[in-house]
Amino acid sequence: MKKIFALLFLVLLLVGATTMETDASSDSFNSIEGTWELVSFYNYDDGINISDTVEKDEGYRQVKMYYNGKIMWSRYVPGEPNGRFGYGSYEIEDGHLIETIEYGDAEMMKALDTLRLFKFELDLNAKNYSQISYDEEGNRTFSENYKRID
Repeated sequence: MKKIFALLFLVLLLVGATTMETDASSDSFNSIEGTWELVSFYNYDDGINISDTVEKDEGYRQVKMYYNGKIMWSRYVPGEPNGRFGYGSYEIEDGHLIETIEYGDAEMMKALDTLRLFKFELDLNAKNYSQISYDEEGNRTFSENYKRID
């Protein structure tokens, strides 16, 4: 009888763990984890309203990858022989995306001497996200807008 209860308990535990794993994996698709491609930029006129949308230039490509607290990004700009890239960590806190870049191309390494931490307002859904920059007074200035790459 004890063996039957132990076996039943084990089966229930495994079913419960499987359900929790399924729920967690479906939530991750609604998170920032994954691969994203830059599609456009917004400029804000008064810190609230979008004043214009700027599409990325022909041939320009920027991709970001987020996974398990780490970020990697790369950028290709036509006419620039060396691409740009960076690697670091990220966290999402109170509606903000915080990226701490640790390593990058030569130009990025020069910039890292003065600035390593980048904090953005985050507007995220399953297929798109915007990282919104803001000034010292908290007014939105511009955003980079990304789509999820499936």
